Amino acid sequence: MKLTYFGHSAFLLENSPHSILIDPFLDGNPVSPKKSSEVNANFIIVTHGHGDHLGDSISISKRCHATIIAVNELADYVASQGATAHNMHIGGSHLFPFGKIKFTIAHHGSVAPDGTYTGNPSGALITTGGKTIYHTGDTGLFYDMKLIGEMNPVDVMLLPIGDNYTMGIDDAVKAVELTNPKFVIPMHYNTFPVISADPALFIKKIEAKGFKGAILKPGETFTF
Repeated sequence: MKLTYFGHSAFLLENSPHSILIDPFLDGNPVSPKKSSEVNANFIIVTHGHGDHLGDSISISKRCHATIIAVNELADYVASQGATAHNMHIGGSHLFPFGKIKFTIAHHGSVAPDGTYTGNPSGALITTGGKTIYHTGDTGLFYDMKLIGEMNPVDVMLLPIGDNYTMGIDDAVKAVELTNPKFVIPMHYNTFPVISADPALFIKKIEAKGFKGAILKPGETFTF
């Protein structure tokens, strides 16, 4: 199984024959090595409606005939724009051909670039190939991360460290402690000056707590 980072919160998860994009903000992403026309997917998971997460989901869905998986209001929105959608909501799970998705809470906001309300922001637990990946979406720290980790043992946790709009480094370290994942990859930092952060400091701090993690540069792939 391969996880490729495109910068910000955008990832491509590949578990042959399935390819799953998460929050594919590519064309407007100043650190992404790929444009939306250069990636393909069977499914797209979108955690919330902000432009830096919804990104190029709709155009990729139309081109690749990929299903966008999102909370109900956001799924309705992308469907109204001509994309294929599967409606879900927080706390619910569903089996797809690649595995299971379950949406979690996230403390943030969610509105589309045109001002349309797109429901609650979310995180996503993705279980495929016997592994569980927890993409927290944009969120502040919350204590229920402990419950999420207890009920869904996490192999790889993807969480923001950029502060200002989301958790900063110290809160992200506490989030790792609460969730207790096997491996950690930071995201949502250094895309723009306002979310500048030092990922090496974050990794140093989680390693001091006994956790393992790695920094992925945009375009790099983690295999697990």
